Amino acid sequence: MIEARGLTKRYGDKVAVDNISFTVEPGTVTGFLGPNGAGKSTTLDMVLGLARPDAGTIELLGTSPDHAVQAGRVGVIFQDGGLLDDFTVGETLRVVASMGPRHCDSISHASRLDDVVDQASLGKLLTRKVSRCSGGERQRLRLALALLPDPDLLVMDEPTAGMDVSARIAFWETMRTQTRRGRTVLFATHYLEEAASFADRIVIIAHGRLVADGSVDE
Repeated sequence: MIEARGLTKRYGDKVAVDNISFTVEPGTVTGFLGPNGAGKSTTLDMVLGLARPDAGTIELLGTSPDHAVQAGRVGVIFQDGGLLDDFTVGETLRVVASMGPRHCDSISHASRLDDVVDQASLGKLLTRKVSRCSGGERQRLRLALALLPDPDLLVMDEPTAGMDVSARIAFWETMRTQTRRGRTVLFATHYLEEAASFADRIVIIAHGRLVADGSVDE
């Protein structure tokens, strides 16, 4: 699903990511673990094609990040941003669904919307303005948006940052349902317990360098 080789990214004199290589196999859950400022978000930006590496190569699903994302094969959840406060939850979903690149012919927008609303448990929130949603409710909306194109791969950057304990538990229960459906997941976090309880494999980085890569037990 993901093959990164020698990824390096510099911002002036600062080396944010220093020669990182890793792979993500289909159907797995990989936790990208490290303290704030370790280089996790910069690495995910390169995985998604939002930043270009100064050195190294990255492939998603056998093609470039740009092509994979534009084809709707990758769903993305950031920890903040990307939502319009004056829209309701339902309006947000309908607008984004109308621009979706996949399933335009085989599945109606209405059917797809109903499916993601159910998966993200948003049924009671459709008429609520985004500005009135809690942090956990906003992340469930971001999850629904990420699922709209029925992606093969979900990439999440600190998806539960700022959530209370109950919201975090509910979010990961929803994500377990997604993995049982066969989706591949890569998520960045600085919560050790999240990585340990949810990931099949953990990649640990610090100061932009990969320091460990293995199973949870390892």
